[in-house]
Amino acid sequence: MPGASPLPTHADVVAAAARLEGVAVRTPLLRSDTLDALTRGQVWLKAECLQRTGSFKFRGAYNRLAQLAPGTPVVAYSSGNHAQGVALAARLLGLTATIVMPADAPALKVDRTRAYGAEVVQYDRAREDREAIGATLAAERGAVLVPPFDDRHVIAGQGTAGLEAREQLAAMGRVANVALVCCGGGGLSSGIALGLGAPVVTVEPEGYDDVTRSLAAGRIERIPAFPPTLADALQTAAPSPLTFAILSAHGARGVTVSEAAIADAVRFAFTELKLVVEPGGAVALAALLAGAVEAKGRVVVVTLSGGNVDAAVFGRLIGEPAPRAR
Repeated sequence: MPGASPLPTHADVVAAAARLEGVAVRTPLLRSDTLDALTRGQVWLKAECLQRTGSFKFRGAYNRLAQLAPGTPVVAYSSGNHAQGVALAARLLGLTATIVMPADAPALKVDRTRAYGAEVVQYDRAREDREAIGATLAAERGAVLVPPFDDRHVIAGQGTAGLEAREQLAAMGRVANVALVCCGGGGLSSGIALGLGAPVVTVEPEGYDDVTRSLAAGRIERIPAFPPTLADALQTAAPSPLTFAILSAHGARGVTVSEAAIADAVRFAFTELKLVVEPGGAVALAALLAGAVEAKGRVVVVTLSGGNVDAAVFGRLIGEPAPRAR
């Protein structure tokens, strides 16, 4: 498209990794005997819930902001994880940040965003357009708008999680056969497609299957409504032209998981893996546990993309035993 941002490449991911060296956490690639026995595969969990700010979003935010001129103010919009990533990256780089967040965002995410030094502007998710609000604020303040996934530098930053996983597997003499990636607008999944070099399966909550629909149709599709979901981090209406183009070029496909499966995955991560994973960060694990993707005899990378969940919600979700069989 005329004027569209060029697609990021594997080289952009490598360059992003150099910027993030010593700043982002090189998160562990974990395995579980229980999970391997359940799936009859070799499952490797990329634990981005242990990343700075509690999610992979810090990677893309820092990579984007690190390329701005000193003193440049930034505006972003986010339900919470990108908000925290931008807020911390801005603080580290000495920039001011304003974040547009839905009024129903988890209190933990709002509080942490403010604690990192950003100004939070709240809006009504059902009635207002966050992109329009962000664009207006950026114009008024002479700021750079940093979207959560529709930006080549953000995507390249997220892709460093996949590049790390590739290197970690190579050190053990393994190569991934497939990656299951938690998906909202497609920033992480498209970045991992660039960085990991393995087929990608995007995973979305039921009712927010815009990427799944788009990949199946061969064109960008929007969801018609915004139903309630545990996965607050994944409530996007459509992939961006950038993320859709990357995922399509790499032959990605999508699957969806139920709310019950998401809750099961959060409980499994806590009881079996000893990890706190938020619902949106657990959907890829949910797809694996539900058998949505065949793992038998394969090396499977699964993203645990975030761990920012309110204590009350987490306590309710882990109140039942974790699943032990599909």
